[in-house]
Amino acid sequence: MNPRRKSRLSIVLFVLLGVSVATALVLYALGQNIDLFYTPSEVVYGKNNDQTTKPEVGQRIRVGGMVVAGTVQRDATSLKVKFDLNDIGPSISVEYEGILPDLFREGQGIVAQGVLKEPTLLAASEVLAKHDENYVPPELGEQMKKVHQPMGVSDLSGESERDRQEKDMQNQTKEGNQ
Repeated sequence: MNPRRKSRLSIVLFVLLGVSVATALVLYALGQNIDLFYTPSEVVYGKNNDQTTKPEVGQRIRVGGMVVAGTVQRDATSLKVKFDLNDIGPSISVEYEGILPDLFREGQGIVAQGVLKEPTLLAASEVLAKHDENYVPPELGEQMKKVHQPMGVSDLSGESERDRQEKDMQNQTKEGNQ
Protein backbone atom coordinates (compact mmCIF):
# COMPACT_ATOMS: atom_id res chain seq x y z
CA MET A 1 0.00 0.00 0.00
CA ASN A 2 1.41 3.37 -0.91
CA PRO A 3 1.95 6.01 1.79
CA ARG A 4 -0.83 8.28 0.54
CA ARG A 5 -3.48 5.53 0.84
CA LYS A 6 -2.09 4.53 4.21
CA SER A 7 -2.47 8.07 5.56
CA ARG A 8 -6.05 8.34 4.18
CA LEU A 9 -6.97 4.99 5.75
CA SER A 10 -5.56 6.05 9.13
CA ILE A 11 -7.52 9.34 8.97
CA VAL A 12 -10.75 7.50 8.13
CA LEU A 13 -10.17 5.01 10.97
CA PHE A 14 -9.51 7.83 13.48
CA VAL A 15 -12.67 9.64 12.37
CA LEU A 16 -14.73 6.44 12.73
CA LEU A 17 -13.20 5.78 16.14
CA GLY A 18 -13.98 9.34 17.25
CA VAL A 19 -17.59 9.10 16.07
CA SER A 20 -17.99 5.74 17.82
CA VAL A 21 -16.62 7.10 21.11
CA ALA A 22 -18.85 10.21 20.90
CA THR A 23 -21.93 8.07 20.19
CA ALA A 24 -21.12 5.76 23.10
CA LEU A 25 -20.72 8.71 25.49
CA VAL A 26 -24.01 10.29 24.36
CA LEU A 27 -25.89 7.01 24.81
CA TYR A 28 -24.35 6.50 28.25
CA ALA A 29 -25.33 10.01 29.36
CA LEU A 30 -28.88 9.61 28.05
CA GLY A 31 -29.25 6.22 29.71
CA GLN A 32 -28.55 7.75 33.13
CA ASN A 33 -31.13 10.51 32.67
CA ILE A 34 -34.06 8.35 31.61
CA ASP A 35 -36.91 8.16 34.12
CA LEU A 36 -39.08 5.17 33.30
CA PHE A 37 -42.79 5.23 34.20
CA TYR A 38 -44.22 2.47 36.40
CA THR A 39 -47.43 1.79 38.26
CA PRO A 40 -47.13 0.51 41.86
CA SER A 41 -48.05 -3.02 40.68
CA GLU A 42 -45.24 -2.89 38.09
CA VAL A 43 -42.75 -1.77 40.75
CA VAL A 44 -43.62 -4.84 42.83
CA TYR A 45 -44.22 -7.47 40.11
CA GLY A 46 -42.45 -6.03 37.04
CA LYS A 47 -44.02 -4.95 33.78
CA ASN A 48 -46.45 -7.63 32.54
CA ASN A 49 -45.61 -9.67 35.69
CA ASP A 50 -42.08 -10.25 34.36
CA GLN A 51 -39.63 -10.19 37.30
CA THR A 52 -36.76 -9.22 34.98
CA THR A 53 -38.44 -5.88 34.22
CA LYS A 54 -38.74 -4.76 37.85
CA PRO A 55 -36.91 -1.51 38.62
CA GLU A 56 -33.69 -1.92 40.57
CA VAL A 57 -32.95 -0.30 43.91
CA GLY A 58 -31.15 2.97 43.17
CA GLN A 59 -32.87 3.47 39.81
CA ARG A 60 -34.60 6.77 39.01
CA ILE A 61 -38.25 6.17 38.12
CA ARG A 62 -41.66 7.83 37.94
CA VAL A 63 -44.57 6.09 39.66
CA GLY A 64 -48.19 7.01 39.06
CA GLY A 65 -51.15 5.95 41.16
CA MET A 66 -53.64 6.98 43.83
CA VAL A 67 -52.72 8.15 47.34
CA VAL A 68 -54.13 5.55 49.75
CA ALA A 69 -56.59 7.06 52.23
CA GLY A 70 -55.31 7.17 55.82
CA THR A 71 -51.63 6.72 54.95
CA VAL A 72 -50.41 10.33 54.75
CA GLN A 73 -47.97 10.95 57.63
CA ARG A 74 -46.56 14.45 58.05
CA ASP A 75 -43.53 15.25 60.20
CA ALA A 76 -44.46 18.03 62.65
CA THR A 77 -40.98 19.61 62.61
CA SER A 78 -40.16 19.53 58.90
CA LEU A 79 -41.70 19.26 55.44
CA LYS A 80 -41.23 15.48 55.32
CA VAL A 81 -44.26 13.50 54.19
CA LYS A 82 -44.70 9.75 53.81
CA PHE A 83 -47.68 8.12 52.10
CA ASP A 84 -48.67 4.97 50.26
CA LEU A 85 -49.45 4.88 46.56
CA ASN A 86 -51.34 2.15 44.72
CA ASP A 87 -53.32 1.26 41.65
CA ILE A 88 -55.54 -1.78 42.21
CA GLY A 89 -52.67 -4.02 43.25
CA PRO A 90 -50.07 -3.72 45.99
CA SER A 91 -49.03 -0.38 47.47
CA ILE A 92 -45.61 1.21 47.61
CA SER A 93 -44.47 3.85 50.10
CA VAL A 94 -43.30 7.27 48.99
CA GLU A 95 -41.15 9.62 51.08
CA TYR A 96 -41.01 13.27 50.03
CA GLU A 97 -39.49 16.37 51.61
CA GLY A 98 -40.84 19.65 50.32
CA ILE A 99 -44.03 21.52 49.66
CA LEU A 100 -46.73 19.30 48.20
CA PRO A 101 -48.95 20.56 45.37
CA ASP A 102 -52.18 22.28 46.44
CA LEU A 103 -54.24 19.50 44.85
CA PHE A 104 -52.48 16.74 46.81
CA ARG A 105 -54.84 14.79 49.08
CA GLU A 106 -55.80 11.24 49.98
CA GLY A 107 -57.55 9.43 47.16
CA GLN A 108 -55.94 11.77 44.61
CA GLY A 109 -54.06 10.59 41.54
CA ILE A 110 -50.41 11.66 41.52
CA VAL A 111 -47.11 11.00 39.79
CA ALA A 112 -44.00 10.81 41.99
CA GLN A 113 -40.52 11.01 40.53
CA GLY A 114 -37.50 9.86 42.49
CA VAL A 115 -35.07 7.10 43.37
CA LEU A 116 -36.10 3.63 44.53
CA LYS A 117 -34.49 3.20 47.99
CA GLU A 118 -35.97 -0.25 48.70
CA PRO A 119 -38.06 -2.56 46.51
CA THR A 120 -41.26 -0.84 47.71
CA LEU A 121 -39.97 2.56 48.93
CA LEU A 122 -39.51 5.57 46.65
CA ALA A 123 -37.58 8.64 47.81
CA ALA A 124 -39.39 11.24 45.72
CA SER A 125 -37.72 14.41 44.50
CA GLU A 126 -40.91 15.68 42.84
CA VAL A 127 -44.63 15.05 43.37
CA LEU A 128 -47.15 16.09 40.73
CA ALA A 129 -50.89 16.10 41.42
CA LYS A 130 -53.45 15.88 38.65
CA HIS A 131 -55.09 19.20 37.82
CA ASP A 132 -58.55 17.96 36.97
CA GLU A 133 -60.76 15.27 38.47
CA ASN A 134 -61.00 13.49 35.12
CA TYR A 135 -57.32 13.76 34.17
CA VAL A 136 -55.23 10.59 34.19
CA PRO A 137 -51.67 10.53 32.80
CA PRO A 138 -51.69 8.65 29.47
CA GLU A 139 -49.37 5.87 30.68
CA LEU A 140 -51.43 5.34 33.84
CA GLY A 141 -54.69 5.41 31.86
CA GLU A 142 -53.43 2.67 29.54
CA GLN A 143 -52.30 0.53 32.47
CA MET A 144 -55.59 1.05 34.32
CA LYS A 145 -57.55 -0.01 31.23
CA LYS A 146 -55.43 -3.17 30.89
CA VAL A 147 -55.97 -4.04 34.54
CA HIS A 148 -59.63 -3.00 34.88
CA GLN A 149 -61.08 -4.45 31.67
CA PRO A 150 -60.46 -8.11 32.61
CA MET A 151 -62.26 -7.38 35.89
CA GLY A 152 -65.34 -6.11 34.06
CA VAL A 153 -64.88 -2.42 34.93
CA SER A 154 -65.59 -0.29 31.89
CA ASP A 155 -66.24 3.18 33.35
CA LEU A 156 -62.86 4.80 33.96
CA SER A 157 -64.17 8.37 33.77
CA GLY A 158 -62.63 9.28 37.10
CA GLU A 159 -65.91 10.14 38.83
CA SER A 160 -65.95 8.73 42.34
CA GLU A 161 -68.94 7.60 44.40
CA ARG A 162 -68.50 10.72 46.54
CA ASP A 163 -68.62 12.96 43.44
CA ARG A 164 -71.85 11.26 42.32
CA GLN A 165 -73.40 11.73 45.79
CA GLU A 166 -72.48 15.43 45.78
CA LYS A 167 -74.04 15.89 42.34
CA ASP A 168 -77.21 14.08 43.47
CA MET A 169 -77.41 16.31 46.57
CA GLN A 170 -76.97 19.45 44.45
CA ASN A 171 -79.70 18.28 42.04
CA GLN A 172 -82.05 17.54 44.93
CA THR A 173 -81.37 20.97 46.45
CA LYS A 174 -82.12 22.66 43.10
CA GLU A 175 -85.34 20.67 42.71
CA GLY A 176 -86.41 21.55 46.29
CA ASN A 177 -85.86 25.28 45.66
CA GLN A 178 -88.08 25.32 42.59
